[in-house]
Amino acid sequence: MYDRIKQSFEKQGLMKTLKAQLVEVEEGQVKMSCEFSESLTQQHGFFHAGVATSIADSACGYAALTMMPENAEVLSVEFKVNFIKPAKTEKLIVIGKVLQSGRTLTVCEGYVYDCSEQKLIAKMTATIITVQHSIE
Repeated sequence: MYDRIKQSFEKQGLMKTLKAQLVEVEEGQVKMSCEFSESLTQQHGFFHAGVATSIADSACGYAALTMMPENAEVLSVEFKVNFIKPAKTEKLIVIGKVLQSGRTLTVCEGYVYDCSEQKLIAKMTATIITVQHSIE
């Protein structure tokens, strides 16, 4: 399972640009991280909301993929993000978790934490669709 997720993760140009890392993969849950860089900030010097959102989206998608058959792919259908605190931290820790996995749609939650994993910065609710063939 880890190898499948890692191979897909390594193909994502945006995750490379953000220097995001795949930390843990288990059935129904994926953990990722992203080190602070000035190039990822907004005007107040915090991580940009787009960075947190992008990584949470990927973590949710990969959590969903852990529940899918080998020939399946996933795409995001929709998500909503609530920002709770400014992302003022040395590293974002992001956990994507499957709430309900279906044949076609999977509902996930994404949690964006500070580097200590004690402060919740943002929470995502995402719907992921299963695609049973190669995506073009």
